Amino acid sequence: MNSKTRFFTGLLLTLCTVMTMLVPAMAQDAPLVRVDLVRVEPLSQTAAVIGRLVARQAGEVSARINGPIESFDVEVGDRVDAGQVLATLTNSYLLAQRDLAAGELAVAQANLKTRKARVTLAKQTLARLERLKKSAAFNQSRYEDAKQEVVIAQAEVTQAEATILSRIADTRSADINLSYATITAPYSGVVTRRMTEAGAYVQTGQAVVQMVADRSLEIEADVPFRFIGGLQIGTKVRVALDDSTTEEARVRAVIPSENPLTRTRAVRFTANFDHSESPLADEQSVTIYVPVGAQRDVLTVHKDAIIKRPNGAIVYVADSDTAKLQPVELGLAVGNRLVVESGLQEGQKVVVRGNERLRPGQSIIVDGAS
Repeated sequence: MNSKTRFFTGLLLTLCTVMTMLVPAMAQDAPLVRVDLVRVEPLSQTAAVIGRLVARQAGEVSARINGPIESFDVEVGDRVDAGQVLATLTNSYLLAQRDLAAGELAVAQANLKTRKARVTLAKQTLARLERLKKSAAFNQSRYEDAKQEVVIAQAEVTQAEATILSRIADTRSADINLSYATITAPYSGVVTRRMTEAGAYVQTGQAVVQMVADRSLEIEADVPFRFIGGLQIGTKVRVALDDSTTEEARVRAVIPSENPLTRTRAVRFTANFDHSESPLADEQSVTIYVPVGAQRDVLTVHKDAIIKRPNGAIVYVADSDTAKLQPVELGLAVGNRLVVESGLQEGQKVVVRGNERLRPGQSIIVDGAS
């Protein structure tokens, strides 16, 4: 073997050794990536409409009788339950009226007993005279008078019974007026204003406090007429609060009255705000996303799979542990996904983590948690 042959043989052995060392290293350099499926999802386009929270129960709580206010039991901002005492009127005169009505009822009941006793006596007298009809002692005139006494006594009983009914009504009226001296909350809510103070004299119907039921809020929005067709009773919509939290709401009613200036109709939505951490208030603004078209199924890809290039968007498709570059055309957003107009097919796996430094045709290792 001459010197030239020995040189090339040594060089070949060196290259083989280097390649043997590089192959495991290249396999170890294959990046770990996470993938996501291209899938079909329903698309429902929406438009944002500004609405407001409205209380189903709110307004003034008024006095039902005349009288001076003896005490207030609540302050502005207090939360009260239905039936809780808000204020109390001076009730000494009402107590006296109640006692007077009770006394008159007792008198009427005693008078009824007397009248019934007279009926019994008149009937006994009439019965004795009837037994003397065949006797020489029978007096026709006295007999007729006795019959009239029975009729008169029975009429007096009827009158006494009517008087008792009237006195019972007076007693009930006095009880009602006495109960009205205690002004209570007609529903659960928050006191927003005190309209008067202790010591003031209030008339029947005069406002004492203002309340709002902040736990039974609805949503009202003036929706453009062109969107009304997508809002049927029970339709679900998404609602966003000021703190960016979202809730699901349902259409409760579409008011059949249109504003001729804005071409909008009022729509009422119900929602459950029990889990909301932000304080809610009557007339607070909210954003309602109402549907503007019919729902349709579209092909979507996760937004993290998209890599934007000057000449368009691309994704890396995981194909047999190899990253293949694929240009795509995209449409509307559907949550955290984008509509695929062209470039991908349902069921393909696209790289969503570790795709920033991939090269076309590069080997990859798919994360089992994908």
